[in-house]
Order: sequence, then structure tokens, then C-alpha cells
Amino acid sequence: MSEYSITPLGGRTFQVKVADGESQSIHKVTVDQGAVESLAWEGSLEELIRRSFDFLLKREPKESILASFELSEISRYFPEYSREIRSQP
Repeated sequence: MSEYSITPLGGRTFQVKVADGESQSIHKVTVDQGAVESLAWEGSLEELIRRSFDFLLKREPKESILASFELSEISRYFPEYSREIRSQP
């Protein structure tokens, strides 16, 4: 089971550290306002990132997640992303 921390870097950019046992990966994630609007997201950006990493880690190991990406890029690799994020309580 992976654990992660989300640290704001300024603006809409965050650092996400994912730890799994003895190893960790670090990711820089930017959240464009268009992504928030297209998801009809009303919560915090940190919660959106947390749910997005829950989604990603169910599908691939932390080492396969891009080191730096804009959140909307997830849909390019996983077309079901938007639908699943919107349907989460």
C-alpha cells in the first residue's frame, strides 16, 4: 500500500511524494483551471490530486507515473479518468 504527501509549490503546482516500503517517487503536478472546470470539481485541489493518485496507483506502479505532468494528461492515458473522478463521493 502506497502512502503519499502533497506539498503546494505555488500557484497550481504541487509536489507529490509516493512512498511504498523502502522506495519513493516524486512527481510535480500542475492543475490547470480548465481541468478543474471540465471535471466540475468543487473540492480542494489537494483532494483532487489525492483522488487522482488513488486512481493512478490502482492502475500502475508509482515508478510508471510521469515525473512531471498536468493533471488533465491522465485522460490521455486512461480515458475513464474523468468519469471515475466525477463519480467518486
